[in-house]
Amino acid sequence: MAHRIAVIGGDGIGPEVTAEALKVIAAAGVALELTEFELGGKRYLRDGEILSDATLNQLRGYDAILLGAVGTPEVQPGVIERGLLLKMRFELDLYVNQRPFLGTAPGGTVPHDFVVIRENTEGPYVGEGGVLRKGTPCEVATQGSVNTRMGVERIIRHAFGEAMKRRKHLTMVHKTNVLTFAGDLWQRTFNEVAVEFPEVATAYNHVDAACIYFVQDPHRYDVIVTDNLFGDILTDLGGAVSGGVGLASSANLNPARTGPSMFEPVHGSAPDIVGTGKADPRAAILSAALMLDFLGELATADRVRAACVEPVSGSTTEIGSQIAARVAG
Repeated sequence: MAHRIAVIGGDGIGPEVTAEALKVIAAAGVALELTEFELGGKRYLRDGEILSDATLNQLRGYDAILLGAVGTPEVQPGVIERGLLLKMRFELDLYVNQRPFLGTAPGGTVPHDFVVIRENTEGPYVGEGGVLRKGTPCEVATQGSVNTRMGVERIIRHAFGEAMKRRKHLTMVHKTNVLTFAGDLWQRTFNEVAVEFPEVATAYNHVDAACIYFVQDPHRYDVIVTDNLFGDILTDLGGAVSGGVGLASSANLNPARTGPSMFEPVHGSAPDIVGTGKADPRAAILSAALMLDFLGELATADRVRAACVEPVSGSTTEIGSQIAARVAG
């Protein structure tokens, strides 16, 4: 049977790269039943819709969501991100943000291969905090980081599970020497869960040290687990040392499958290059490969990834066609 996929092309280059991802999946022979949802900055400017509860309930009925990119300069930053992306993550319980990185760091010669497991529904992004005396010289702003034992434990368990499938090494990244409350919860939980996975070697890095290692020695990593904010920053750096964000894919997973998981490239909507053919569709195609993994199409997902490793050239559509020809052949 065809997999039922909700497609949100979104804004800017989002529809362009999503079209190429779907082209590649079709060439690979995977049957998809597609429903397009017009969501993002353009839709918001037209009628004020970001993600209504009615639309969210529709999305719950699909096997997965494939998203291109959202955001437009005419909408204040944060409106679409919080109203659409974060709402989907929180409401669909997409608590795993999984981002693989395969490439060669600038100046390096040996390829690296690691994955970052980012907690996706807690931390500073939940919006805890407030402002007093706004606009005055005495203004006070607070922004809290919310960490629960359940949230921390389930992401750490997921990371250990991923490490068992790979090279059996897991590094926790945090800032335990300064963030002593959240950091203590993360470290204690990590240590307790580690006892259940004696085959997995473990390590710890402060997040600032991890930034250095990402650039100088990314080969030390296999699987990394970290919180929402640190994961957001580290995965952008991971893209930069692995060929650029044009290759950076991501999966927002609900492992319990109580709702659809969502797959999206890490790059933004890049409104300055819309229609120019300059957008690299490989991040979207690789995100679609992660979606195929989730849907159980493992062999096809591997074929798509292998096709993306070979050199490509040309416009957005030409690159998509080259990769499609490879997976079809």
